[in-house]
Amino acid sequence: MSETSEKLKLLQENIQKVFVGKPDAVLWCIVSLLARGHLLIEDVPGIGKTLLGQALAKSVDASFRRIQFTNDLLPSDILGITLVNQQDSSFEFKPGPIFSHIVLTDEVNRATPKTQSAMLEAMNDLQVTVDGRTHVLHVPFMVIATQNPVEYHGTFPLPEAQLDRFLLRIRIGYPDAGYEKRILQEGDLAQRLKDLKPVLSIEQVLALQEEADRVKLDDVLLDYIVAIAGATRAAKNIKLGLSPRGSLALSTAAKALALVSGRNYCVPDDIKRVAVPVMSHRLLSDSNLYGLARIEEAEYAVEELLQTVPSP
Repeated sequence: MSETSEKLKLLQENIQKVFVGKPDAVLWCIVSLLARGHLLIEDVPGIGKTLLGQALAKSVDASFRRIQFTNDLLPSDILGITLVNQQDSSFEFKPGPIFSHIVLTDEVNRATPKTQSAMLEAMNDLQVTVDGRTHVLHVPFMVIATQNPVEYHGTFPLPEAQLDRFLLRIRIGYPDAGYEKRILQEGDLAQRLKDLKPVLSIEQVLALQEEADRVKLDDVLLDYIVAIAGATRAAKNIKLGLSPRGSLALSTAAKALALVSGRNYCVPDDIKRVAVPVMSHRLLSDSNLYGLARIEEAEYAVEELLQTVPSP
């Protein structure tokens, strides 16, 4: 096993000390981190969405802030505010919680569109602009957003432009009976999370991100990604196909997945495996479904579409 594989295996195992029974969710969380992307977790309450973000931050020795989104949350509550220093009448910027390595935005769809849009520059450009001044964010920087797809009272659905900023959208789902029993047996989850020790430094994470950048993606696979994107734009049941940013997300996520899988090159299965979490939230269909049914339909549509594009 290579040194990179050992580090990534150690990271996965460390997160799973507190987040048990859902290795795929842990995998996608790590893929997002390596690909410098952001993760949207859309699922019902009480299944560990917040815990996953906290476990990742503790495992990589990163600064972590949690923002509880509500309908009265203001952009300045996220980005920060410029204050006047009473001593010398100078302006002083007080950074908000966005200035952290990993930011968990809980119930992101409960904030107003104005507050949601305050995240766009940060997620896309790794910077925020307040009162005409630009402030650079920490690196690595990752947003993990959660939302409940069942509860719609008092929510503001994320617009397509905001959804497109998330590299992956995943569901966690309920644990099976064996793992749920283990959760009950181990108990005191808060203490176990508190006791979790970092296994990677920030410098090591940055090095792993650069290594993911260097993973080889053959021209044949680039043509495959372009063909998939073209199929979404030509599909009659899809009103909004995959954007060029979505195509780029497919390639970066596939490269990160290959690295986690112990390879320095991509294979077609990498693209197929990341297709659902990368594409399902980016495609807009004619459906009138809501909640989990809407998510399941979108995931099924991506799986069906993949069958129509010849694999290299």
